[in-house]
Amino acid sequence: MAGLGRDGQGPIVGKLESQIYCIKYTLFCFNVVLWLFGLSIFALCLWICVEPGFNEWMKILELQKYFIGIYIILIGTLGIMVVAFLGCGSALMENIQLLYIYIATQIGLFVFGLIGACVVLDFSTYDSSIQPIIKEVLVRLINNPQHEGSRDILRMVQEGIGCCGADGPMDYLNLNKPLPSECRDSVTGNAYFHGCVDELTWYLEGRTGWLAGIVLASCMICVINAVMSLVLIQAVKKEDDEAITYKN
Repeated sequence: MAGLGRDGQGPIVGKLESQIYCIKYTLFCFNVVLWLFGLSIFALCLWICVEPGFNEWMKILELQKYFIGIYIILIGTLGIMVVAFLGCGSALMENIQLLYIYIATQIGLFVFGLIGACVVLDFSTYDSSIQPIIKEVLVRLINNPQHEGSRDILRMVQEGIGCCGADGPMDYLNLNKPLPSECRDSVTGNAYFHGCVDELTWYLEGRTGWLAGIVLASCMICVINAVMSLVLIQAVKKEDDEAITYKN
């Protein structure tokens, strides 16, 4: 019969089948991309968490709060990699119940990822919550020069990243402390202009900028997946209704 869809069905049903085919394989591809993003995020988080030198610095400077957002993202990433398989399966099977569950998980992962990215940025960027913590630790170390451990930590930080004091060389002068040799550039002999608070923050910013960017991109994909799943559900329901109507 002219104008019929596949399997002898009506033209509307045939058109819906083509749309459903396009939507579900697009959704499948987006889930593959989301899984790859999740794998990348997991690898970055794992690298940040287990790198020996970096972890020692964070422990010495009492900056463990920085890892709160990393752990949140790490947990969310595991969910992304598992749920991506659910999305692929529910889309290919056109299972409405599984698609509803998948939409709920995408909303949950979006919220989880957004919280993780916000926490990471709040503890690793300029003018963030991490700066007062760094300043408090450094001022305490500067005020306690007679302690061998304090001198070693300050020397390690100031030499390692090329900085002086918490906010600059004036910290030592204001506290009536001598300017240590590690506060000076070994080539020019001039004191470093920037304080360690800013330098450490920029150092952390460089490590987590890419991570936060990929997480936010994954959140966007979660929204797209949820919308496409909802469209797929409506299309499948409409196809079923049209098929019943055509048969009757």
